[in-house]
Amino acid sequence: MDESQKKSTAARTPRAGRDLPAAITTGVILCGAVIGTVGWWHWGFVLLMTLALLAGAIELHRAMGRLGMSSAIVPICVGTAVMVIGAYAASTLNLRILPNTFLVASLGATTVAAIAWRLPRGSDGFVKDVAASLFTIAYLPLLGCFVSLMMGDDGGSRRIATWILCVVASDTGGYAVGVLFGKHKMAPRISPKKSWEGFAGSVVTAALIGCACLAGLLSASWWAGIVLGVVLAFTGTAGDLVESMIKRDAGIKDMSNFLPGHGGVMDRLDSVLFSAPFAWLVMSVVL
Repeated sequence: MDESQKKSTAARTPRAGRDLPAAITTGVILCGAVIGTVGWWHWGFVLLMTLALLAGAIELHRAMGRLGMSSAIVPICVGTAVMVIGAYAASTLNLRILPNTFLVASLGATTVAAIAWRLPRGSDGFVKDVAASLFTIAYLPLLGCFVSLMMGDDGGSRRIATWILCVVASDTGGYAVGVLFGKHKMAPRISPKKSWEGFAGSVVTAALIGCACLAGLLSASWWAGIVLGVVLAFTGTAGDLVESMIKRDAGIKDMSNFLPGHGGVMDRLDSVLFSAPFAWLVMSVVL
């Protein structure tokens, strides 16, 4: 690479090490896809979430491969699609099966298939590989199914919008307050940039957006929005730290390059996945 090419590359990836035009383009496309499907094509949102979870399973499979662990990626991907799509179908179509019943049955079947898939390779590394498979199943399709359950509930698109807006508010508020006022490191060995001041900003902004969404979109009590926002700020931050821990253990910066300018799909799903079951639970109770 000659000097002019190096300068061009440096201009595209200043300081943060990201291709800014690619990051903006990818962000706009993702936002448009989420807004369009949540607003007008609910099945499209479920399919979009399924594709994201499948990509995340592949990323996690590769990351754990660096640690000498091999998950049963084929049955996991099949089970993920069945669980996420099936949970929504059971919620919205007359399938004569309760969504929770379908979820438990498909979760069990996916687990059995993943363990059986590993049997022909012998006992060497069996426990590590099965542990990798079970971790992936719990982390991705199990948590992701709560998105389908939320969308399948009454006012599902408004519930999904509330959940996403709270998580985005938490991330944005935490980043802004952390940059401006962050002094006390929250978890320096896991995510050096996170601060307690930024976390406080996450909690406050998520609570404010939660109040606005529950009162405005879901016609619920404003105080329930505070509960929802605080819970999602805590769980979303925990999800971010867990994904950072996985990357540090695997010795990688990004989970993949599936999303130009953003890294991997898991780099975008970390907060929303951990918060999904809690969003479903809180809104199911208060509504």
